[in-house]
Amino acid sequence: MSNDAATAASIASYIDHTLLKPEASEADVRQVCAEAIEYGFKSVCVNPIWVKTVSKALKGSGVLTCAVVGFPLGATPSDVKAFEARGAVLDGAEEIDMVIDIAAARADDKGTLVDDITAVAEAVHAGEAILKVIIETALLSDAQKVLACEAAVEAGADFVKTSTGFNGGGATVEDVALMRRTVGPDLGVKASGGVRSLADAQAMIAAGATRIGASSGIAIVKGEQGSSTY
Repeated sequence: MSNDAATAASIASYIDHTLLKPEASEADVRQVCAEAIEYGFKSVCVNPIWVKTVSKALKGSGVLTCAVVGFPLGATPSDVKAFEARGAVLDGAEEIDMVIDIAAARADDKGTLVDDITAVAEAVHAGEAILKVIIETALLSDAQKVLACEAAVEAGADFVKTSTGFNGGGATVEDVALMRRTVGPDLGVKASGGVRSLADAQAMIAAGATRIGASSGIAIVKGEQGSSTY
């Protein structure tokens, strides 16, 4: 299926059904898991404390378990991010979405970015999981976005991702296209933050996204308008 041909029915397989609110309850998390199974979403993305719950709820469904690391600020030491990632994978996470050292990106410090991402990539890949790297586009210039994407490629990441949805602004078609041009055809690109409708998702996929992070996944596949930021 080409990116241009993403329909409401097929688009579910692009969606990481997301619940990252700090006040989310176990009942909320279980509901999101049930929804992901019902609609055939790609994964359920949660904070690390819920990974065991999600992994158990999704067992045998084909829906992946995804956890965020260093979220939402990225301002923890790389070895702490790696430790967090390793624990999440041991708990059952098959994908990890990490936040980069945003200060390093804004300082044009590619070496620090590569080291930051590499530490987490090694921990994640040791557990045969996938690493997505959140560059937080809303806080970076275009040149810094390119630098961050280049660092992710050099560090061996599997995806680059636009946003946390927590730091002002989310995915834009322009950013997705820039990221796709930077990383080339082989790396994944995830658009997240503010993707609330089928039209939004289709535009991101046409621009080069291979994954969509959204808390409005059901609205998207139903062709409705979601209300959540993330």
